[in-house]
Amino acid sequence: MIYSDGGLGVGGDNFHYIFNYTRSGIESMVINGKEWLYREPKPIFWRATTDNDRGNGFSQKSVQWYGADMFASADKVDIKINDQLIEFPSAPLNNKYSNHEYADKVEVIYHFTTLTTPTTDVEISYTVMPDGDIAVHVHYTGNDQLPDLPAFGVRFVMPTLAAGFQYDGLSGETYPDRMAGGIPGEYQVDGLPVTNYMVPQDCGVHMATKSLTVTRNTTKDNSDKSSTPFKIKFVNDGQPFAFSCLPYTSEELENATHQEELPLPRRTVVSILGAVRGVGGIDSWGRDVEEQYHIPAGKDIDFGFRITKS
Repeated sequence: MIYSDGGLGVGGDNFHYIFNYTRSGIESMVINGKEWLYREPKPIFWRATTDNDRGNGFSQKSVQWYGADMFASADKVDIKINDQLIEFPSAPLNNKYSNHEYADKVEVIYHFTTLTTPTTDVEISYTVMPDGDIAVHVHYTGNDQLPDLPAFGVRFVMPTLAAGFQYDGLSGETYPDRMAGGIPGEYQVDGLPVTNYMVPQDCGVHMATKSLTVTRNTTKDNSDKSSTPFKIKFVNDGQPFAFSCLPYTSEELENATHQEELPLPRRTVVSILGAVRGVGGIDSWGRDVEEQYHIPAGKDIDFGFRITKS
């Protein structure tokens, strides 16, 4: 471990991670010499508005979550070394540590207060194991004074476009109320396809996923001339998760009124989701989603997954 003024560095064989104290997350995730992060992972509260959302006015009802999604920021960070909570190592307290500090387990916990009225709390913890695996646990504290959520999870923005992804889950695009046709299995998707709706909207969600492997073959390092594919893997931690793997954030999709208004694809946006609202579409895209496919804000949400060196 390296206790710097602005963050905590955690490294081992073929991995090095930097947890930033002020930017609300892990800012660098280097595995086998390749950087996997372009921005710090943040909580997801929003999905791009669908035709059915527009028809039933859901986005207007839940618009608070749009701002909460765009501007999420942690207001507290806790650090545990070998399961023991330590005094926060800000300067000058960090000067008591040497450059030869070691541990068997490091946990960094980011506490978020949502930018909603009223507020509620979200916690994202990262536990680094000696082999470089990261166990991620996410907790949302319910508040029944808030509107239903469009989605809940964690968003990872990667520096370059993925060549494709492989997952163990249900075939095709699936949502909580659109799963009956999904066939369990392992599937390979080339590139980062975006459904060609006339008006861009949420797409590409895959439910009931056991694992997701993302493959890239480009970096932002101009000195890196290798085109050998490299991979990262997300694995469920007991319960399946949902995910999407796209070249756009939900805000970029939301902001485009036609396909040609989407920006040039540059990044890979992986959303690991613990809760997904249904899409409905029962009567020509206007009726509300059936009750069991809502995400009520009053209920706690807990889920976890592991990031592994694939």
